[in-house]
Amino acid sequence: MKKKELIEKINKLKNEKNAIILAHTYQNAEIDEVADFSGDSLYLSRQAAKTDADIIVFAGVYFMAETAKILSPKKTVLLPNINAGCDMADKINLKQLREFKVKYPDIPVVCYVNSTAEVKSESDICCTSANAINVVRSLNTKDVLFVPDQNLGTYVESQLEGVNVITYPGYCPIHHRITTEDIKGQKTVHSNAKIMVHPECTKEVTAMADFVGSTTAIIKAVKESNDKSFIIVTEKGVVDRLHRDCPDKEFVLINEKAVCDSMKLLHLEDIYSSLVNNEFEINVDETIAKKAKIAIDRMIKVNA
Repeated sequence: MKKKELIEKINKLKNEKNAIILAHTYQNAEIDEVADFSGDSLYLSRQAAKTDADIIVFAGVYFMAETAKILSPKKTVLLPNINAGCDMADKINLKQLREFKVKYPDIPVVCYVNSTAEVKSESDICCTSANAINVVRSLNTKDVLFVPDQNLGTYVESQLEGVNVITYPGYCPIHHRITTEDIKGQKTVHSNAKIMVHPECTKEVTAMADFVGSTTAIIKAVKESNDKSFIIVTEKGVVDRLHRDCPDKEFVLINEKAVCDSMKLLHLEDIYSSLVNNEFEINVDETIAKKAKIAIDRMIKVNA
């Protein structure tokens, strides 16, 4: 089926089934052509909850679809490829989090949204890469447990005086393997380029940045900047969209390994199949969902 015909069929099915499509920034850029909303995972789930759609098709990974279900319990949530997972989210489970809490009793747990519903349910408050600093600051405590991303937790600690952030040893493999040598190498070739870094990178890498922020923050900063050349230190999907949206500027992907294979599993054909066959429906245990939503709502209140 040709791309144009496929897009037409998807849009027709969306209208017939009262469905919306959410596309995470790390997805193949072609998904944006049928998406109702594009951006970071929590933004997408919150936007979906505000709509009157009956079906949410989440072009993302499993934990994102779970979050959408938690915020829209009466809607049907579909993940077009059930194998789309997240290595970071898989680095901690409910049992491991409980063991972590026993090791450090009576300390509040901040949970990055890149985690399972079960882990969210056992946490005090959630955060995103965009609001993590504000969330930790809002707790007004000396010590904080941060799961599952040690790099984001370490970055938050560096931005808050007098706060001890105790991190769980998890990380995003794509961001964690980016090195200072990668940046030095790109700067040798692109000496005038600004270095735009995601806080899931190591502290050594963020220390070399001209700007540190979430994918949405990086995109916004680039679009508003008078500079013309940028080294993008995050997943390839960000670079693809910047090339598309800012053709007058130069964007350099930090290295060719900065690609999330799980995020790239989905194509327009998968979206179409998901709508035709209602594949694959995501559900969350009601008790877990209610507890997880408390942690999410607390975060939203901080950043309201």
